[in-house]
Amino acid sequence: MPDKKSDVSQYPHITHLADPQGMYRMVQAYLQWMAIKNYSDKTISGREFFLLWFLEWCGQRGLIRPSEITKPILERYQRMLFHYRKRNGDPLSFRSQFNRLVAIRAWFKWLAKENHLLYNPASELELPKLERRLPKAVLSEREAERVLNQTDLGEPMGLRDRAILEVLYSTGIRRQELINLLVQDVDRERGTLFVRQGKGRVDRMIPIGDRAVQWVDKYLEAIRPELACGHDEGRLFLSRYGEAISTNGLTRLVRNYIDKAHIGKRGSCHLFRHTLATLMLENGADIRFIQAMLGHVKLDTTQIYTQVSIKKLKEVHTLTHPAKANRTKCVDWDEDPEGEAQPTEETLMEALEAEGEEERLERAE
Repeated sequence: MPDKKSDVSQYPHITHLADPQGMYRMVQAYLQWMAIKNYSDKTISGREFFLLWFLEWCGQRGLIRPSEITKPILERYQRMLFHYRKRNGDPLSFRSQFNRLVAIRAWFKWLAKENHLLYNPASELELPKLERRLPKAVLSEREAERVLNQTDLGEPMGLRDRAILEVLYSTGIRRQELINLLVQDVDRERGTLFVRQGKGRVDRMIPIGDRAVQWVDKYLEAIRPELACGHDEGRLFLSRYGEAISTNGLTRLVRNYIDKAHIGKRGSCHLFRHTLATLMLENGADIRFIQAMLGHVKLDTTQIYTQVSIKKLKEVHTLTHPAKANRTKCVDWDEDPEGEAQPTEETLMEALEAEGEEERLERAE
């Protein structure tokens, strides 16, 4: 199979590109519909890759139009995914197989809904059952502090890196969310961080600890003015060339400090996300407060943001985050949202592990 590129020339068996009823044109129409419905560029790109993979497989078998696809054909494709081996000989993970099949099911559902097909052949396609995975490694409070102390504060980039690690540890935000931070997103007076366009293009306001704010201030005063050159877009954290840090660059940066700490654990940005959730949970934070911090609350249910003020969320963060020493009183959840299923520690950790798996797939594919 070809590499992860949207250039159709990388898929030699996708033919009949001009056929208005052909699969390629139908995929392009679906992607355009997703863009109109405000799906993120990342989601659209992922769907395109998975669907072109499927079209390449179909082209090898002379299948050109969606109307030629049946449930048995889709089941054959599913078996191929199970037996497929990557260049290094490893199989596709069940989550990777799951994501590819979800893209196909969503496309055929759209085709049927838009009356391009009389019926949806993927409607009864059974997806592989995902393993229930918990985090492989979580930092203890002492280990987290050891990682933070690996930065060389005598070097300008070391001070920047310490500020980055402190923000990850204090807030548990996602890798891309940190990259997207603007200078004005840190509210020093309120001790909050404004996360722009998180997963699902949702903004949220979350607490940030005093210690992290102090390190950000040091970076802003001493380092960022030297990095910001030319057109300054206002990004909080900049590369040594004055540009936004790349996702892979941030991953390597954080992983190097974790490796340098010699704590016997592997990971990168997402490890701090796991660590924040676990340590705050151990210190008595209600799971729903942690969900609000991480941005896990579903938009179609009663939201924690309507139940809890940022003031109370800040209080919970102050009392349960390990970087804050004063944890002498507990924080009570006022009342349970009526009729809403209560989250559990297991579901929280499974959601975190699923996110981590998504990041690993992005790097591998």
